[in-house]
Formats: sequence, C-alpha cells, structure tokens
Amino acid sequence: MITNVPLMVVPLIVYNLVLFGLLGTTAPLPWDDPIMVVGMISGANWVMTLGDLMITLGLILLFFEILKATRVGTNSIVDHLLSTFILVAFLVEFLLVQGAATAVFFILMMMTLVDVLAGFSVSIRSATRDVSLGSGGF
Repeated sequence: MITNVPLMVVPLIVYNLVLFGLLGTTAPLPWDDPIMVVGMISGANWVMTLGDLMITLGLILLFFEILKATRVGTNSIVDHLLSTFILVAFLVEFLLVQGAATAVFFILMMMTLVDVLAGFSVSIRSATRDVSLGSGGF
C-alpha cells in the first residue's frame, strides 16, 4: 500500500512546510537563498539555491514515479488516481495561495503533470498490447 503513495507529494509537503514557516523560515520565501557555492575550474562560481534543490528533488522523484508507472494491475490504477489528486492539489494551491505563485512551485506542478500523463500513457500503451485483435475463428 505504501508503494501507491505518489512520490510527488513529497515536494508539495516540503514546499508547504517552507511556505507556512513550519521549518523556521520567515518571509520572504527562501527559494533564492544559496545553500552551496562551488568554485569551478573556469573561475566561475556555481551557486545552488534552495529552489534549485527543490527542483532537483522533484526530478529525482519524477524518475521513480515514471518507473512505478510501468507496473500493471489494480495497484497502478490507484497510483494514477492518487497522482491525479496531487496534480489537482498543486493546481489549486498555485491558483489560490499567494506564496505558491513562484517559478519553483510551477515547475514542480509541471513535473506532476508529466507524472500523470506518463502514467496514463504507459498504462494505455501496455493495455493495447494485452488486447489481441486477431482475425482468427471461434
């Protein structure tokens, strides 16, 4: 049952924990705060912000969600349904919550959309392979 939980709920929860100050953050939102600076051989500094880290986390979780989408059976239907609910939650929050109107949140929402579309596409594709439309007799 735990494998049916959509992984894209993790970025949604973490974003909301930061948004509502439950991780000790205050306004303004810390998405542009640098968390790591690495000096490159070229002499430039590569800066990773908290928002970049959130997007990276979302991409990693999206990879595992797409792997989960290749499963067949009744569990995959529940997983697709829950992923759709997560997408709706992202969309509603993006439209109604002022602190969610950021590029970081929008990109995470688009990753969830890709998760939902990939899940349904893989399921439909695998279902068409299960249906045999041969011209054989009875």
